[in-house]
Parts: sequence; C-alpha cells; structure tokens
Amino acid sequence: MRVIWKQDPKAGIFGNHINRSCAYERQWMTKGRESGMPEEDYWNSFFDAECVIRKLFGEEGCRDNVVEFGCGYGTFTFPAARHATGTVYAFDIEPDLIGRLQMRAKREAVSNIVAEIRDFVADGTGLGSGSQSHAMLYNLLHIEDPDGLIREAYRVLHPNGRLSVIHWRSDIPTPRGPSPEIRPTPEQCKAWIEASGFRDAQEIDLEECCKYHFGMVAIR
Repeated sequence: MRVIWKQDPKAGIFGNHINRSCAYERQWMTKGRESGMPEEDYWNSFFDAECVIRKLFGEEGCRDNVVEFGCGYGTFTFPAARHATGTVYAFDIEPDLIGRLQMRAKREAVSNIVAEIRDFVADGTGLGSGSQSHAMLYNLLHIEDPDGLIREAYRVLHPNGRLSVIHWRSDIPTPRGPSPEIRPTPEQCKAWIEASGFRDAQEIDLEECCKYHFGMVAIR
C-alpha cells in the first residue's frame, strides 16, 4: 500500500480518527479518504460511548463475539466488551493505537478484547464466516468503498447477527469530521446495507449520546 504524508489543516477521519489543524494527514491511495488524528480526550468528548453501545446493542447486549472495524482509541471497544459475553475483535491500521488499546486492556484486566493491527479495507478481517454476533462500523462509511466493508460485515456475521453503524451527520454543522460532501446520509447507509443482504435496517436516535451523529442497526 502506498502512503503519502503531507501537512494538511483540513484532514478528516478514518475509523475512529478525527482531524486537527496542522496535523499530518495520512491519505490512503484507493483505500480511504481523509484521515488524521485528534487528541484522545477531545475525540472522546463527542460521545457518551456507554450510551451509544447500550442503544445500538440493545438491552440484551451481545450474547457472543463482536467485531469492531476501526477501533481507534478504544472509545467504543471497552463499552462493547462490557456488553458482550464473547470476545471483541478490535481492528485498526494504526500500530500505536492498537498498542495503547492492548496496554489499557491489560491494565484494566479486560480479558475479552483481542486487538490486532489490520488493514481490513484491503484485506478484510480474517475472521471466519458466520463467526460473529455483532459488527460495528463506526465513523467509517465515508470511505471510497463502503459496500466492501458492509459486505465483509455481512460475511462474518452469523444469521440473525446484528450490524450497527454510526456516522457524522451532514445536515447540521459539526466541530469535526470528514468533509460534508463525502459524509453518507442515513438514507444512503440504509440503501447500502439492504443491498448487501441485511434486513430490518432502521435508524436509531442518538441525540442523547452523541448529537453530531446518527445511528443505524440491521439484522443479517
């Protein structure tokens, strides 16, 4: 994979990564769009992650394994681990973020998180087909091939497994996030999700959890 480094004050996000002024931008050739890196506390300030997971996982939580595409700092990884009886497989392309997540899991004695460096956009997750109960696609579907990620989520989920999605809204001003013109709408996400074979796709109101984002769930 070819990587170009340049300084760009308009860098955006890839996975759970968000832009900051004068940050170094990592542009993935043909893989994704607008990537950058915020301060962790600033990023986390946009979410009540426990609230997000509770709404998207449902009151029953997840009875088995979870896969998270683009775990970043682990903002949603740790709440997901608390709401899952199985293992949370957390993937990110950034080695330093995976290292930090692994150290935190060890420090907090969280035993059901497996964090791995992986370019899941290019190579998929490497997980077995039908091996997961829940797939998390958070702040990712502005990439150039959102259908590919959704299809990979469909592949790894077992029948009746759940997909959850969140993304930055494009209908209101937001302090950060990718360029508005590449942000998908809920309607676009629903169309992509249903085209990949999911059913019962529905938007979830996340106003009380993260006012700059919308949520969606669907069933495999």
